Amino acid sequence: MPRTLDVHTHILTEEMMGLIAKEAPKVAPRMTAIDKDSFILEIAGTPYRPFPRGGFDLERRFADMAAAEVDVQVLSATPQSYLYEQEASLAAACAAIQNDQIAKLVAAHPDRFLGIATLPMQAPERAAAELERAVRSLKLRGAMIGSNVMGRNLDHPELEPLWAAAAALGCLMLIHPVNVGAAERLRSYYLNNLIGNPLDTTIAAASLVFGGVMERYPNIKICLAHGGGFTPYQAGRWVHGWHVRNEPKKSLKVSPEASLRRFYYDTITHARPQLESLVTWAGASHVLLGSDYPYDMGTFECVRQVRAASLSEADRATILGGQAQAMLPGGAKAGA
Repeated sequence: MPRTLDVHTHILTEEMMGLIAKEAPKVAPRMTAIDKDSFILEIAGTPYRPFPRGGFDLERRFADMAAAEVDVQVLSATPQSYLYEQEASLAAACAAIQNDQIAKLVAAHPDRFLGIATLPMQAPERAAAELERAVRSLKLRGAMIGSNVMGRNLDHPELEPLWAAAAALGCLMLIHPVNVGAAERLRSYYLNNLIGNPLDTTIAAASLVFGGVMERYPNIKICLAHGGGFTPYQAGRWVHGWHVRNEPKKSLKVSPEASLRRFYYDTITHARPQLESLVTWAGASHVLLGSDYPYDMGTFECVRQVRAASLSEADRATILGGQAQAMLPGGAKAGA
């Protein structure tokens, strides 16, 4: 059996915070304790709470991994530190700091960690260059990027250099919600996360499909966070709409079905029926173990949820780590 490999985790160590603060004092991360295990994380003057201790404390992270039965984590930056709203030079410098530090953690713990980069998405040429540096020089396995770039969808023509680089490198691109749409209507009940996050991932997926990105780069490896948002549930509607309407055909001259089948999805659905439905629809080889560690909207139960689902042993092994090890450059080594 392959070791369990969690593709969706976040990290922002105190060393990273200090280096970012030195490079860019105006966005300097600050933590204020709520209690011994929870903190308020403030970056560029915007507070987020709670930021759990495991987000920066390696000892706690390893203990939590053991409790969750996760053998290997893919480390990525926190959404709070993407900094897409900042000037490009600042964002590029802070992305490089975080990527260097993630690579350092992977080198120190090669049997426990893999890493993916964060990119200055407001500057696509710089993002493509940083992705290439991260993969070729730092030996990271790809990147996690936001579901939009300050309201600009991921099929925007200016982002073409990034998609070309990602396809050429054969690396993983994990789409994570950020700066979610319809914010005015989602202020109550934590709907900005409960609905806004999966909604924005769905918009990102639709943009990549109907914008023709998935068709132009058929071998690109794009994983949609949180079970793909609403994408798997509404995929049939997208296919139907393409057949009966002219608007979806503007940039996509063939049915979107093949593009939809190219996506990968993490397991973060929080319920057995939805996870089983996702695997049935996408296939086990396109579903990757994910936890969203260390956040409260993630899960410590990801491994046990997969093991409890009505799946074949082969499919469980594929989802728990087999597919991720096969598709991530060097992933099999970390899972050995």
